[in-house]
Amino acid sequence: MIEARHLRVLRAVASTGSFSAAGRELGCTQPAVSQQMKALEASVGTPLLVRTGREMRLTQAGEALVRHAAGIIAGLTAAEEEVAAIAGLRAGRVRLVSFPSGSSTLVPTALAALRAAHPGTRVSLEEAEPPNSVELLREGDCDVALAFRYEGAAGAEEWDDLVVRPLLTDRLVALVPEGHRLARTEGAVGIGELARESWIAGCPRCRGQLVEVCEGAGFSPRIDFATDDYPAVVGLVGAGLGVAVLPQLAVESVRPRGARSVTLEPAVRREIVALTLPDLAQVPAVTATLDELARAGARQSATR
Repeated sequence: MIEARHLRVLRAVASTGSFSAAGRELGCTQPAVSQQMKALEASVGTPLLVRTGREMRLTQAGEALVRHAAGIIAGLTAAEEEVAAIAGLRAGRVRLVSFPSGSSTLVPTALAALRAAHPGTRVSLEEAEPPNSVELLREGDCDVALAFRYEGAAGAEEWDDLVVRPLLTDRLVALVPEGHRLARTEGAVGIGELARESWIAGCPRCRGQLVEVCEGAGFSPRIDFATDDYPAVVGLVGAGLGVAVLPQLAVESVRPRGARSVTLEPAVRREIVALTLPDLAQVPAVTATLDELARAGARQSATR
């Protein structure tokens, strides 16, 4: 194994011509230089220096190693500087995955603050819903994943191997047309009061929470329109084509023209979090990203 410190000493001996002069240049003693050269020769298995009078001369192997040493040391120096820059947040990369309503509310605020504080840190963004986003994190395809889970839902232990950074608690709200009989209701509305309505909901996989809540209230929703696109849901409700239940964060991410949000009882909440792997949590750029996401979540909660 060739060590970088040995290569630096070899270059000094080659340029100065003696162990004592190399020691003065490097700030160490002549015996220390001699010991390091012996260690280097033992590593490569051949002599690198021969004494000619008062000077040291490179052997053919020594000349070859000195030629390569410049590039090796330069590469190591560049690597050390790059790592120092990343550690000091002068550089770095974070791959972020978020679900859509998080991308349009929490993420912009967090990334703008991160860029202002650490302009050398670059963040990329892709969208995926949990559990897909969590799998991307575990498979090494992202560094931070925004995810959510509903209170009381089974499988809470599925994140036990991850670092979980809570961001905010999001409540489900009903969305009804402006002219709906419940649009001006003060206080909360029981979801059972919407039992006879035409519903707008997501795909079969995404509507599971809604169906579960409705069945708990004693009815199955009649779903006439299915879409996972939140602006489309709001547009359909605003046109008077039905009612919907959306996370509050999703409603805040679009302009609900022609629609009004109504507080629902019983309350159904989801916990929004940022996830990362334990080792990644030690990376300064990832830590800074988690911190800014947490601040964005706190600001979002304060405006409600």
